[in-house]
Amino acid sequence: MGNLVSMVVWGLIAGVVARAIVPGKDQMSWWQTALLGIAGSFVGGTLGVLFTGRTFSNFETSGVIGSVIGAVIALIALRMYRKNNG
Repeated sequence: MGNLVSMVVWGLIAGVVARAIVPGKDQMSWWQTALLGIAGSFVGGTLGVLFTGRTFSNFETSGVIGSVIGAVIALIALRMYRKNNG
């Protein structure tokens, strides 16, 4: 249970930072922002695996910097999706 709470807290932090970095207005609740950060952690972990040449042994998350970078990428992708479909 502690790991889940930790993941949500760190996801929220990464999501808030990503939303501050990418200009524009997003209508997101706190839990959507946390999910953005959690998704960003997985995106950052995947990019870390690809750029370091390691193998995918299991689905990996990344640290704080990788999470923020991944959340920025996820936020930009979400905006592009909403623009094209909504």
